[in-house]
Amino acid sequence: MSGRASCRATVARPAAARVRRRYDPAVRIGEVALPTGAAGPDAGQIAAGVRAWVASAPLRALVGHFGGDWPAGDLAAVLAALDDFSARHWDFRGGRERPDAREPALDPATANLVLDAAAALGLVHAVPPARTEYAHLVVLGGLSNACQRRVAYAAHLLRAGIRVAGEVAVLGSFRPLSPVECAGLAAAGVPPCDTEVEALDAAVRREFRVPAPAEEDGHDAGHPHHSWSSRTYRPGGPPVRVLAAPSSEPDRRRAHTADTQRFWAEHVRLSPGDPVLLVTAPIYVPFQHCDALRTLAVPYGCAIETVGVDPALPDLAGLPEPTLTPGRYLQEIRSAIRSMRALHAAPVQA
Repeated sequence: MSGRASCRATVARPAAARVRRRYDPAVRIGEVALPTGAAGPDAGQIAAGVRAWVASAPLRALVGHFGGDWPAGDLAAVLAALDDFSARHWDFRGGRERPDAREPALDPATANLVLDAAAALGLVHAVPPARTEYAHLVVLGGLSNACQRRVAYAAHLLRAGIRVAGEVAVLGSFRPLSPVECAGLAAAGVPPCDTEVEALDAAVRREFRVPAPAEEDGHDAGHPHHSWSSRTYRPGGPPVRVLAAPSSEPDRRRAHTADTQRFWAEHVRLSPGDPVLLVTAPIYVPFQHCDALRTLAVPYGCAIETVGVDPALPDLAGLPEPTLTPGRYLQEIRSAIRSMRALHAAPVQA
């Protein structure tokens, strides 16, 4: 294919305002479907879902606008080429954490195209859960304020009548918080936290009104990439477990989303057909949904539904909402491509 900071990425408030004005969460005409989250998907269903998303008109238009020719070959070749293309054009992190990504300078027409594509590809709209009962509800960690919002949304879902037969699992790692993240927590009235899992734990204590865990377990290996912890709270209703996972490549990096999902699956009994609801932010739904298919649905046969926090809920008032820019959306479209490539390459049990 051819082609033409310890703080949040530089953001422009007007761009975020445009997203809120232009996209009504109730209107989702033309949105491209993600790969199926139905229980026990086979290789053909996974490939069909991945192919439909990556070969969709919005992604083709985005690649063409950035000077790319659509790649030839089978699905694996297309995914590899899109991974390479997005690394050259849409990777603004350069191996850094998301808050340290740079914001690209895009002309207005390009910025609008990116926002249109992000909406069509499923990174903008908050969609409510499709069921009223799940085997487990899983909250995915992230930046410190996102941890607060996602736990608050999970608590809201339970109060609104969503039933969970198993547990509420809140998944994170020992990733150190940046100074900007710590300042954001302080502004929201959250006690000081040093790591992602501490931010999640503080949110659970506040939202579920639990002062201390009923059970604790873990292993301090002397390095955050090797260590893990588990705290289980019993607020009435389903138990709430806050889990910090070790990295599957501790010599190279911290634990990422797939590591936390896989580690949780090793600590809970998942049965074929179990419906599992994942809570994240809308911008991360495509990539984290595909990670969950690879780490949970494929090996365990469970069903996966992934939803983003609804920013309009009164329950989230006072919890800072991230400002999302065209650069952020391009970065997470790249994340979705990479996650779909890993999903397509994952072995599927016959």
